Amino acid sequence: MTDTRGPQPQYEGYATGPLPGEREPAPGQAGPYHPPQAYQSPGGGTQGGGTQGGVQGVGGAQATRLPRTGARTTPRTRKARLRVAKADPWSVMKVSFLLSIALGICTVVAAAVLWMVMDAMGVFSTVGGTISEATGSNESNGFDLQSFLSLPRVLIFTSVIAVIDVVLATALATLGAFIYNLSAGFVGGVELTLAEDE
Repeated sequence: MTDTRGPQPQYEGYATGPLPGEREPAPGQAGPYHPPQAYQSPGGGTQGGGTQGGVQGVGGAQATRLPRTGARTTPRTRKARLRVAKADPWSVMKVSFLLSIALGICTVVAAAVLWMVMDAMGVFSTVGGTISEATGSNESNGFDLQSFLSLPRVLIFTSVIAVIDVVLATALATLGAFIYNLSAGFVGGVELTLAEDE
């Protein structure tokens, strides 16, 4: 086959010139090439300053910035919304047992103190005399309130009530934990919002 295109022109600069890596930099570019920036650096740097100059300018501006005096700093409050999904019946039973024992002891002590105060004020002697006169007859002296409401008998009666209270409170609290677990399975449980001040 023959070439019918004829003689082709020779490009001097392209054929005989240096390769791109061997070219000398232009006289106006003394350092590495930096692309033009859309915004100038806050520290007064120009486009020729490059990225490092812009970063240094920002750092200098942040270092010299003074806090505002009129701004009020309020403490931040963190809040967390939690849900009580299940109550352990065993732990509820132990806690309710201890609390009911403490309540029973307080009941016995309060009854003893109240009896001593009423006896010192003469309530039993006055009320007992009135009752014995109202219920007395020629053959008997009537009902003796002071002997019936003696301190040992009052303490025994109060202790029995405290023991019954311990048993009932423990059983009801444990049953309440079971009922709460059943209801929490349907409605999701009780939601609590906890806040912490910093």
